[in-house]
Amino acid sequence: MKKTMLLFLIGLNLFAGTPVCDSGKVVKLLSDDTVGSRHQRFIVKLASGKTLLIAHNIDIAPKVTPLQEGGVVNFCGDLETNDKGGVVHWTHRDPQHRHNGGFLEYNGKRYE
Repeated sequence: MKKTMLLFLIGLNLFAGTPVCDSGKVVKLLSDDTVGSRHQRFIVKLASGKTLLIAHNIDIAPKVTPLQEGGVVNFCGDLETNDKGGVVHWTHRDPQHRHNGGFLEYNGKRYE
């Protein structure tokens, strides 16, 4: 039993933080998360119909402005899947150069 549980947990870690680049239509703007590192948050809908929460660290990268529902955002970051679709984070450079940087692109401007 312990061996099966350990293999299950290892398997979960293999899918944590999967690099992803895609684009989606902004379907909902959310309030900024201001607890700890501040994050701009919004939901995009992919061409597949799947929705993802984008959590963009605005303590490291500039805030995407003026972001509007219906706009298309190109993104690269790390995907953490969940029962609602998933969360994309690391959409910015790593100031300590230990992690591959990501980005957001909106209306011809890159935010990283």
